[in-house]
Amino acid sequence: MLVAGASIAGPALAHWLRRRGAEVTVVERAPGLRPGGQAVDARGVAKEVIRRMGLDEAVRAACTDTVGAHTVDVDGNVLETYRADDDGGDGYIADIEILRGDLSQVLYDNTRDGVEYVFGDRIADLTQDADGVDVTFASGERRRFDLVVGADGLHSALRAMVFGPRERFLRHLGLVLAFCTVPNEFGIDGWMIDYQDRASGRSAGLRPLRDATQAMAMFSFPAADFEVDYRDIEGQKRLLREQVAGLGWLAPRILAHVDDSPDFYLDQVAQVVMDRWSDGRVGLIGDAAFSSSPMSGGGTGLALVGAYLLAGELAASGWDPEAGFAAYEARMRPFVEANQEIGRLHVDSRAAAGPDAGPSPEFDVEALTALVERAINGVVLPDYEGVPDSGSAAAAGGGVGV
Repeated sequence: MLVAGASIAGPALAHWLRRRGAEVTVVERAPGLRPGGQAVDARGVAKEVIRRMGLDEAVRAACTDTVGAHTVDVDGNVLETYRADDDGGDGYIADIEILRGDLSQVLYDNTRDGVEYVFGDRIADLTQDADGVDVTFASGERRRFDLVVGADGLHSALRAMVFGPRERFLRHLGLVLAFCTVPNEFGIDGWMIDYQDRASGRSAGLRPLRDATQAMAMFSFPAADFEVDYRDIEGQKRLLREQVAGLGWLAPRILAHVDDSPDFYLDQVAQVVMDRWSDGRVGLIGDAAFSSSPMSGGGTGLALVGAYLLAGELAASGWDPEAGFAAYEARMRPFVEANQEIGRLHVDSRAAAGPDAGPSPEFDVEALTALVERAINGVVLPDYEGVPDSGSAAAAGGGVGV
């Protein structure tokens, strides 16, 4: 089997495919694993997937060790406090909080001995028939695979190649997020700090890193349209400076470090909405299939759970793509929809109040609580009795040539 993308969903899927007896190749267009990135969380059923992977200790050892979060006003006065041990570790700040790049490294280290990784290459073209998929790589190499899965993120090239242009599936939620590592001259020590300017709908924040000399900076601003090329880093930095000019609190001091940041990232807050996540022998997983946006707090959980279910359902179907993909989609879709609704609600809650805005509308606390529970635990993890399980990705030997 060929998997496109080596961030989180791709290596997680490789782990479970190998456990189920498959031979796996992962292709990644970047020359290597990408370090840093925003902090991502695992809650509820996603923590159970990590446990079943045998990676709980490794993942927790790489966590940011964030104690909690303070929301503050423009003068730095604390307005609200959230702790990582709230709600059994599944609250606003999860007890498993880890930089995207660090989680990717854990997953790669776990699978590298049993999975073929090809960095610095990508799928340039593919043609599928009833028995397999012929793939041409940008390097010129041609290979045939039984199945191909795109785990190549929000701007998935494989999705565009097989399912159509990204505009057909992307739903921009009207917000842009930026992240970058900056020197910790702000005294960040265990606590995330979040400042929101409700009048303009903009925000700035800082979160701790394991390296106490550094901190992760975060910005958000509303944008009805988003035209900057996501590969044009200098253009993105200019856009950020323009959009957050005049934002108070520590924003000017943080912005002074943006040009020197080694891992600047900016993109629209968007969701991917598709009627189906497969076409013949080609499927999608993670943000490529069902991005819930960073504002949901559930994207990593969706990737981990999706990897467990996709590998399990394919193996349970005897590697029949029609049956395996259909069962995976049926199990995952309600879980995805709950997380996407959380993402939309979170964006709405940060919308600019405006000078003439009335009081915030009342919401149904009971309904919201039920929605959050569905977004955290709203999917069943089958045991897949009778399906091969090597017990570890590296130990899996032989297997079907998918």
